[in-house]
Amino acid sequence: MVLSKKSQRSPDITNPDGEIIQEILGAKTGGVQSHSLAEVTIPPGKSSTPHFHKQSEESYLILSGKATLVIDQETFELFSGDACLIQPQEVHQIANHSDEDLIFIAVCVPAWQPYDSFNITEAGAR
Repeated sequence: MVLSKKSQRSPDITNPDGEIIQEILGAKTGGVQSHSLAEVTIPPGKSSTPHFHKQSEESYLILSGKATLVIDQETFELFSGDACLIQPQEVHQIANHSDEDLIFIAVCVPAWQPYDSFNITEAGAR
């Protein structure tokens, strides 16, 4: 068993565009390799960086707020209780265009690793 106590987790990661990520379980938190679990907060007017993963599937479950999700240039609106699966190689970006925090759970299979995230502005073509 791997137990993740909130008081013992690593500090939040904040990307340059404003996405705040708290890994709950994963390679860095608990040494879990099969999957990772994170809570993500995106303040109003902020977003993730457009990116893709070569290996990982990524699922989102919206807990609160409203998300604008772009996957391979197609736009979707997600609300509390909505979920999605993002396949490897799909370019995606999630943004908060509302007046309240967007909070969601992200699950990656296998566990998220920095070497499997490719920002479009840095990586260019897939």
